[in-house]
Amino acid sequence: MHRRTAPRLARLLACAAVPVMLVAAGCSDSDGGEKKSSATPSASAPAKPSATPTVSAGKYAKVPDLCKALSAKTVEKLVPKAKNKSGELLTGSCFWNGLDSEDTDDQQFRSVNLHIMALSGDPNLGSADKRAQTYADQQVKKATTEDDPKDVKTTKTGGIGDWATTVTTKTKKGVDFTNATVVTRTANVVIALKYSGAGYEGAKAPDAADLTKDAQAAAKEAVAAVAAANKK
Repeated sequence: MHRRTAPRLARLLACAAVPVMLVAAGCSDSDGGEKKSSATPSASAPAKPSATPTVSAGKYAKVPDLCKALSAKTVEKLVPKAKNKSGELLTGSCFWNGLDSEDTDDQQFRSVNLHIMALSGDPNLGSADKRAQTYADQQVKKATTEDDPKDVKTTKTGGIGDWATTVTTKTKKGVDFTNATVVTRTANVVIALKYSGAGYEGAKAPDAADLTKDAQAAAKEAVAAVAAANKK
């Protein structure tokens, strides 16, 4: 019995001399070898779902009746001899045009195209106002490039909506046309009003300054119509 105890005591002393960091690996005073420890890995916490980004729908939910956004008085002033005083409803716009041919020496053609678009917010594209501004910038670019224009002038315009730019151009469609386009943004709604005029049968072309003044006044009226349409 003394002989069996000595080897056992030697093994215990050997284990005591092993650094503490190895004790976890297991030294045993039994004859059967080492004990193996197994650490149970902690379960990882489930990932939290990312929040879905939200954006505002915009200040204005709707636009006015396009062919009623301008008063009958304004239409009469801009297009005195309109073929259809109620306007012609096109895709996204209303159109008025007419030729005043009562004075054979001064035949004047006038047209108005009124386009109004409301934009909503988009998680990937930005807020309603931001998207509207992007669209307004596109409308300005369109006004400066369509119909092979000449004498293009772009002017920032105050006092109409939250932001406005006026573009004046000269174009030719058989006769020389003078055009004034006012693009304005009121919150998340964009208005683009193009007012064009020409003189036929040798008549003098309309004055660009007069066209511009009238176009800006009409655009301001359209801005008010947007606000009125959303009060109902």
